[in-house]
Amino acid sequence: MRDDQPVLFFDSGVGGLSVLAPTRRLLPHAPIVYAADSAGFPYGTRTEAEIAARVPALLGRLVERYRPRLAVIACNTASTIALDAVRAALDLPVVGTVPAIKPAAALSRTRVIGVLGTDATVRQPYVDRLATEFAADCTILRHGSARLVALAEAALRGDAPPAHALREILAGLLDQPGGDRMDAVVLACTHFRLLDAALAAAAPRPLMLVDGGDGIARRIAHLTQGQGWPVASAQGAAVFTRVGDEERALAPALARFGLGAPELL
Repeated sequence: MRDDQPVLFFDSGVGGLSVLAPTRRLLPHAPIVYAADSAGFPYGTRTEAEIAARVPALLGRLVERYRPRLAVIACNTASTIALDAVRAALDLPVVGTVPAIKPAAALSRTRVIGVLGTDATVRQPYVDRLATEFAADCTILRHGSARLVALAEAALRGDAPPAHALREILAGLLDQPGGDRMDAVVLACTHFRLLDAALAAAAPRPLMLVDGGDGIARRIAHLTQGQGWPVASAQGAAVFTRVGDEERALAPALARFGLGAPELL
C-alpha cells in the first residue's frame, strides 16, 4: 500500500460530498478522488436494471485508473441496488451508504420515523429489511423526491432552495397518517444532508434529521487504520462523466471540500 493511494468516493452527483466532509475531518491527509456520474444523473429516476449495470462498470473503470485503497459508494440509491455486485467485482474494500434507520430508531421517542430519499431508494426491499431489523416497533413513513436532489445540486451551484419547495417536500411525510407524530427523518440520499439547515428551517416544527455520514467516515478510518498517508494534505481530484456548464459551475463548491475543478472521466 503506497501512501499516495487515494480513497475513491462515487456518487451520481455531488451528494457524496456530505460523506467526504466528515471523512476529511477524521483523515485530513487522505488523498481523495471524487467521482460523479453526471452523465447518468439522477439515479433516483432510473430503473434498478440501469443502475445495476452502470455502477459496477463505472467503478471498475475508476479503480483501474486510480488504483484506490478503498472505494466508497456515497449514494444510497446505488448502494441499495448495486453494492453486492460491486463488492463481488472489485478486489478492494467497498463501503456502502444505506438509510440510517438504525440510528434514527435509537433517537426517536414517538416511534414514528420518516425516510426521505429518492423514489428508487425508498421502494427498495433493503429499506424493509433495515426497518424490520432495527425499527420493528416503529411506524416508518416514506417519501421519494427527485426534486430535492435537483435542489441540492443547484444549491451547490449557488442557487438557494425556495423555502416553499422544501415545505412541500416535507409535507410528503408530514401529511401521511401518523406524520403528526413523526420526530425523526432519515435523510436517505446523500444529497439531502447538503440542505439540512434549509430543511430544518422549512419544517413546521423541530425534526431530527439523521444521516449516516459520520458513521461511514468512522468505517473508512477503521478500514484504513495503520495505513500510511502523505505527510501533508493535497487537493483532491474531481472527475465527472460529463462536464458542461452546470458541472463547471460547481468548481467553487468543490474547492470548499478540498477538490479541484471537474475533470472529464
